[in-house]
Amino acid sequence: MSDADNAVLLLVRVVVGLVMIMHGLNHWRGGGRIEGTARWFTGLGLRQGVLQAWMSVLTEVGAGILLVLGLLTPPACAAVISVMLVAGLLAHRPNGFFVFKDGYEYVLTLAVVALALAVLGPGHWSLDHAAGIDLTGWTGGAIALGAAVVATGGLLGTFWRPEPKAEPTPEPEPEPAAETVAADNTPEQVDQEAR
Repeated sequence: MSDADNAVLLLVRVVVGLVMIMHGLNHWRGGGRIEGTARWFTGLGLRQGVLQAWMSVLTEVGAGILLVLGLLTPPACAAVISVMLVAGLLAHRPNGFFVFKDGYEYVLTLAVVALALAVLGPGHWSLDHAAGIDLTGWTGGAIALGAAVVATGGLLGTFWRPEPKAEPTPEPEPEPAAETVAADNTPEQVDQEAR
């Protein structure tokens, strides 16, 4: 692997890792803090919103740190993919593709980049390389994608209980306007129209 390849992998790892760290810290210390994040998760249909908020903080910050260090890269990528799958399915999918409409464009991109990192590996400038951990190629990708799908399915199966959508109440039919009987109508015509 060339120095250019290693530099690119380091750049991608560090950027995705820092994005995840900042995202996790924002869930913890941002505008609504843990309470606001918990309300948001509850609004998405996830039970135990406070637990979900803390788990997202720990998962995002932990995965981000591992990616920056290049340590346990496939499991770190699995965590990123899983977080993005949950966000994409619950929060962004109903809004369509484009991020400017709060769609899934952004989370899809992060998930695919994380999968690519799991396949390509962290490069030589990583703790995985220093420790001799070589889970790359199809093995790294399978670990990342498989663990992400299992984790996402487990989380949704255990905690996702969306509120049923309220059935819209039908508008009452307007009362038909009383028809006036024309002066030239015979009693038989009026009786026939009434039937």
